[in-house]
This record gives sequence, C-alpha cells and structure tokens, in this order.
Amino acid sequence: MKFRLILAATLLLGALPLTAHAQQPWIADRRYGEGIGVRAGDLEVHPGVSGEFGYDSNYFLRAPSEDPLAAYRLRITPSITLSTLGPQRRDGITPVVPTVNFRAGAFAAYNELIAAESAHSKDLSKQRHVDAGGDLNLDLFPQGRVGMDTHAKFVRVVQASNDVDTENAYDRDTFGLGAGLTWRPGGGLFEWRAGYDLLYNYFEHNAFSELNNYQHSASLRGRWRFLPRTAMLYDGTYSWLHYSNSTYQNDGSYLKSRIGMNGLVTNHLGFLGMIGWGGTFYAAQAGQPHQQFDSLLAQAELKWYLSGQQGLETVSAPVGLSWVAAGYTRDFSTSYLGNFYRRDRGYATVSYLLGGVFIAEVTGGLSNVAFPPSYFPNSATIRNGSFSERRIDAQLFAEYRLSDTFAINTTENYDANITDAAIAVSSTDPTQTDKLEFSRWQAFIGVRWFL
Repeated sequence: MKFRLILAATLLLGALPLTAHAQQPWIADRRYGEGIGVRAGDLEVHPGVSGEFGYDSNYFLRAPSEDPLAAYRLRITPSITLSTLGPQRRDGITPVVPTVNFRAGAFAAYNELIAAESAHSKDLSKQRHVDAGGDLNLDLFPQGRVGMDTHAKFVRVVQASNDVDTENAYDRDTFGLGAGLTWRPGGGLFEWRAGYDLLYNYFEHNAFSELNNYQHSASLRGRWRFLPRTAMLYDGTYSWLHYSNSTYQNDGSYLKSRIGMNGLVTNHLGFLGMIGWGGTFYAAQAGQPHQQFDSLLAQAELKWYLSGQQGLETVSAPVGLSWVAAGYTRDFSTSYLGNFYRRDRGYATVSYLLGGVFIAEVTGGLSNVAFPPSYFPNSATIRNGSFSERRIDAQLFAEYRLSDTFAINTTENYDANITDAAIAVSSTDPTQTDKLEFSRWQAFIGVRWFL
C-alpha cells in the first residue's frame, strides 16, 4: 500500500486538528479584513468573495528525485459572517455593555489546478477540489463577573499526498465543540477560565480510516493584570487522544502547563514570555518501549511598534497598526508517525499598515523538528531511529484597497524541508524508503470584494 510511502512526507506536521476559519484569513485582524457590513436589527452581516490565480511549484510535496509536479491554480472563495453589532455601530447607539456577543461564519474555496506541463494534465486536473469551513461563537456576559462561552466549528481540508491518486490524498474533516466558564472578580483585573473541548478528525478515504481520532481536552487559563499594561498569564491543558478503529496508532493523553508575562515595556516595546512543562502518556504495543515526551515548553516574543501603544492583548504581544516582531517557540504535537514530535522555531515578522488602505506583512521562520524512534505497526522492529528535520517557512502578503469594498492583493509562500532523512516503508526490504526532503513556493495575485 502506498500509505507507508506517502504518510511521512506531508502529514508529520499535520497531526493536530486544524482550526476552522469562518472565512479565508486574508487579513487576520477583522478591523481591516472586513468592510462596513449590512445591519440587520441587532446583527451585522459581512458577505465577501475573492478570486486568486497563481503558481505552485511542487503541489505533491515531492523530493527533487521524485519528479515534482508544478501547477497553475485558480481559487475562488465566497464567504459570509454574521455577528452582533461591532463597536463602530454600538457607539452612540448602545450605551451599555452588551450581555451577548455572537459571531458565525462560513466559507467555501473552489480550487482548479492546471498542469504546468501538458504531459501531467490528467494528474493535475483530477485534483480539483473544494475546501470549506464554518464556525459559531457565543459569549454570554463578556464583561460580567461570571461569563460563559460556547463554540462549534467545522473545516474540510483537501491535502494531496505525493501520490497523484486522489484515493491516497489526506482529505479530512475536523469537527469541534467547546464551552467555558469565566470568573472575573475585581472589575476584570483578574480573570480565570475553565473550559472543555471535543475534536473529531475524520479521514474521507479508506486508506487512512485507521487515523480517525477524537480528542477531549480540559483547559484552564488565567490572567492577572497587576499593572495597567502588564499581566501575568497561565494556561494549562490536559487532553485525551483515542483512535476510533486503529490497530497501529497508540492511544494516550498529554499535559501542557505554562506561566508567563505579557506587557508593554515602553510605549513602543512589547514583550511576551511563557515557560512551562509538557508530558505525554501513551500506551505501547507489545514488544515496543514507551515513547514519551517529557521536557520544557517555552515561548518568547519581542515586538516593536512604529507608533506607541496603550492597550494590552493577552494572546500575543500587544496589537498595533505597524510593528516588527521576533520570537521563539518550543512545543510538541501528536504525530501520525510515532506518537509525537518536538518543534523549536525561531521567527520574525514585519507588519505595516499605511493610511488604512494598504497593508503588508512578511513572516519567516526556521524550525528544528525532532522525532523519537518509531516502529512498524504491530511489530517490535524499529522502523526508524530518532531523527530531525530543518524546516523553512516564509510568507509575504500585501493588499491595497481601491475602495471601501474592493481590494487587490498578492500572496507568496515558500516552504522547505532541508534534511537527508528517509522513512523506511517495508519491514522486509530496507531499500524501500520515502525521502522527506522537499521545497515548494507558491505565488498568487487576487482580487477581493467585501462588505
């Protein structure tokens, strides 16, 4: 089965459930990504549609010796969001703090692929597909002493393997549900949230049905704002992972716990620092030793604002209009090759907004991804010893608004796996391996209508 050959190349960093986005994330900050919207009573609606055309140098993420195939790509993405009134519409209309915040959205992205070389037209044309997703978020008493929140999400992702057969693609659906209870004594200077999440990952093709899994997660998150622009933070999660019908993936659980500080050192310099510990508790098949993660977790970020800031955001260094940031993260994730992988990543980002009509962001990162030894399914035979990969990622996004409802943009991406590692695919023939090395760049130009 091609499964063993294709699994390592593209899915190693995709084991954790994907986050469902209510629309394609053209601009992450909704203040600049959405238009004025249409008011419908106490709600506002933001429809939109975008189109992109571009080039993909290695759609199947193949190694240089595995005949990479390039493609031209057309992507069309309608989207819509529905929410309670934003702050712009509430000003002067709703003087009291709202007791309910609601937001829901959906998108569908049609992808058409055209082979750069006519000899591969059939292989690429049958890769046309539709990605889709949606989410719903409800927040009750968002500034009250006690608040409640609940959310639901869905995302369908089509991800090609290094095999042109679509039956060997990693097409998967992720469903998520969650709820939380938040306590805010002292006017919000202290905040503590307890939550629960359920995620289910479903692979659409029979070749990967044994990877179907669900995860339960219980989480705690706290913030103590002991200075006007500085807060102590805590987050912790305990998760249970179960494969629905697998004979070779190991069930288990894992714990993550971190504490740190987030704040503005000056009006221009922000700092985020988190440190903690993580551990896994996986079962092991007969004859195989337990492979567990038990090590340090860390995150650090320095962000310099081109104009001074007065606010404080608790999920990253404080937000601003134009800034430069550099950071480092150390974390681990569950893996479909073995039980887990550890990633150390350094990154830098520049984001610039000009006159409210032009936004540009450049991000680049370098990662070291380490895997413990892995074993062939239902066997004590070592498949691969421990190894590491070096990953490079870079992205440029720029958009210019021609009007309040129309914009043109460009997106460039580069991803590479710099390694000489190869995964064994046969327990009887050691010469059969899958090379992990690849490089891929993508370039798109697009237009976007939004309201």
